[in-house]
Amino acid sequence: MLADLDWQKRGLIMDTKLYPNGIRPLPSVVSYTHTPEDVRRGLLDSLSALRTTKIDMFYLHGPDRVHSIEETLREVNTLHKEGYFTRFGISNYMSWEVAQICEICKQNNYIMPTVYQGIYHALQRSIEGELFPCLRKYNISLYAFQPLAGGFLTGRYTRNQTEFEAGSRFDPKIMQGQLHHGRYWNDVYFDGVEKIQEVAGRYGLSVGEVALRWLKYHSELRAEMGDAIIVGASSVKHLETNLADLEKGELPEEVVGVVEGVWPMVKGVAPKYWH
Repeated sequence: MLADLDWQKRGLIMDTKLYPNGIRPLPSVVSYTHTPEDVRRGLLDSLSALRTTKIDMFYLHGPDRVHSIEETLREVNTLHKEGYFTRFGISNYMSWEVAQICEICKQNNYIMPTVYQGIYHALQRSIEGELFPCLRKYNISLYAFQPLAGGFLTGRYTRNQTEFEAGSRFDPKIMQGQLHHGRYWNDVYFDGVEKIQEVAGRYGLSVGEVALRWLKYHSELRAEMGDAIIVGASSVKHLETNLADLEKGELPEEVVGVVEGVWPMVKGVAPKYWH
């Protein structure tokens, strides 16, 4: 599908990632681990699907704790030297695993990871105390994904809701929906969203706008460190709205105070940041 967009002719930058789903393979899904053979196969399969010979960033999108990380990183470095990608990124690793990866790369003069893709938003700030210091030590930028908690931080859902749009992030009939229900659907999180919704309403703001502006202007993200926000959307209109909200500047002090107060309320039920 992406290859059909003629992304290269349009000057777009493309990344790809390899998740070790082969550790717990699913029916009818192509499986990979992080063995050297599978790392190579996974990257080359992706390049073939994208109809290209090189991408910008190659992510190890989650830990494979069964196979040797040393062998994995050696193959990543070999693939980089062969010219298949420019930058190396990682995602969903524990902070100590990030440090381990960086030390192995430093000791062997391998390509270093320069980006960590991690979950970070107003209701999930677990990375602040543990992961952020590690990323700063090794000069790794954070690319925050799910800034709106998969749509939960838009205020569109209610705690007693039983009907969901087919195929949506919270559709309980599909695996993605089951994952998001398990991650966010509880009374504590709804209490937090309602507090944000109340103060947002007093200032004529939407919950989604508050969430995005808090993340860009009031969180631990730092543009000078190369940090960024990964913005997703289910429609062009949603994308345009989200991008516009990100440019509206800092939030009123009272709104920031309420958002900051929500995290201590919900942190006890917040899902872990790593896989």
